Amino acid sequence: MLVPGLGLDERSSRRLREKVPGSVVLLPGMGRPEPVPSLPDLAERLRAALPRGPVVLVGHSQSCQVVAALAHDPRVEGLVLCGPTTDPRMRPLRVLAWRWLRTALAEPWWQVPLVLRQWWRTGPRAMAALWRSTAPDRLDLRVAASPVPVVVLRGARDALCPADWAGRVAGAAPRGQLVELPGAAHMTVQTHPDQVAAVVGDYWPSVRPRTSA
Repeated sequence: MLVPGLGLDERSSRRLREKVPGSVVLLPGMGRPEPVPSLPDLAERLRAALPRGPVVLVGHSQSCQVVAALAHDPRVEGLVLCGPTTDPRMRPLRVLAWRWLRTALAEPWWQVPLVLRQWWRTGPRAMAALWRSTAPDRLDLRVAASPVPVVVLRGARDALCPADWAGRVAGAAPRGQLVELPGAAHMTVQTHPDQVAAVVGDYWPSVRPRTSA
């Protein structure tokens, strides 16, 4: 089960879901242009959408905090955190803007129209509210209590999720693992679906990538 990142919707994971079985949950600020509640309330909305299980939760960017909040749910058998973005050093606006610019320049330009359409659907108000609601969350401390495996996946060119921060999150989880995708930046779910699907399938055989006939 996938939860899109900040301002994104089901289109961001369309190519990935062609490779592995999965569904998408849209939340306020993540595909839904609605008032954004607190992080615990976002987690409860996701919990209500879970199937009977078992399920692997895949979060991207700002949704990583939401999926990590459900690590103790008995239906959840693992977490994949793609480009988690709660590095405390990124809270000053100037740092966030500089990292965002560096990452944007590293992304393939073909996806710009797709991203803009998703942002337009969600809207800047909901996106800003989601950032305020989730950015203070200490993801490294949250995953330290995770009873399930946690895979932190980052693109090697992702300045929004630098290597040391990704390593810190993975290292904090009792069963954590860091995986880097060479050549990728922040939008790994959208730009590198084959590699993301392979990582998920390596850890959870029940969701191995589909093979072509």
